[in-house]
Amino acid sequence: MDIIFYHPSFKAEKWINGLQQRLNARVRVWQPGDEAHADYALVRQPPLEMLQGRSELKGVFALGAGVDDILSQLRQHPTMLAENVPLFRLEDTGMGRQMQEYAVWHVLGWFRRFNEYQQLKTEARWQHLTNNSREAFSIGILGAGVLGSSVAESLRFWGFPVRCWSRSPKDLLGVTSFHGADQLDAFLSGSKVLINLLPNTPQTEGILNRQLLSKLQPEAYLINLARGAHLVEEDLLAAIEAGEVKGAALDVFVEEPLKRDHPFWAHPAIAITPHNAAVTLPDEAMDYLAHAIQQREAGEMPAGRVDLSRGY
Repeated sequence: MDIIFYHPSFKAEKWINGLQQRLNARVRVWQPGDEAHADYALVRQPPLEMLQGRSELKGVFALGAGVDDILSQLRQHPTMLAENVPLFRLEDTGMGRQMQEYAVWHVLGWFRRFNEYQQLKTEARWQHLTNNSREAFSIGILGAGVLGSSVAESLRFWGFPVRCWSRSPKDLLGVTSFHGADQLDAFLSGSKVLINLLPNTPQTEGILNRQLLSKLQPEAYLINLARGAHLVEEDLLAAIEAGEVKGAALDVFVEEPLKRDHPFWAHPAIAITPHNAAVTLPDEAMDYLAHAIQQREAGEMPAGRVDLSRGY
């Protein structure tokens, strides 16, 4: 079989060698003008001409958990992907564990008030702060897919009340589930920490706005692990100023890299990481890709297929 590969920043040699070791396949880096036969395409931010007209493809695999880069192009160029070609995303491949680490680190820090003790340290102040109640420190997770479920499991282990909200009903062990627009307010009103792991779709763009943030418990916390487009940045600053939000941990931003003069950099209540809360781990990803391609060759449908009508 023939596989074409395109990623704007990954070193292709490692992926080509790894996939050829796992599959009986010829793998090549796609270059402009390459119209030769391909059975599968492995992509991140693919150029339009790479996929357009390739109705022979048995599958296109996005090299990440998000597929908004491909779907945004599809909305502008509906013929970019032939109707018979399924699109897949990486559901976990090591990203779930990384998301757990990120969420647990920040939740425990806020719960134990470690960030506030560090501020007292800069003032040389020896002061005991009142402990938070674990029962009242409820965690609300927006998005209950593979990554959201993984984060919920890790926080439940620490004894926090965990709730989730999703578009359709979910049944997660030990997690109070809410779904649909009618249940969103009830979900928010019981959440002390809001963790966003929603897919990026036209319906979810700007969902983390002032109106939504004001419905959380008083002095709430926010972790955004999904996409920068979900957050209205000026609304977060306003919510912090108003005392509605006490702190935030942000890994993704509307514009990346974040500009040096952006107010987030200097804000003491906002922690920043450079979109690396969970990165694609090559070996885990290649194991999944090899298995998924073998399933397709056997006439099966692998996990991670994207519903184009939903956008995830």
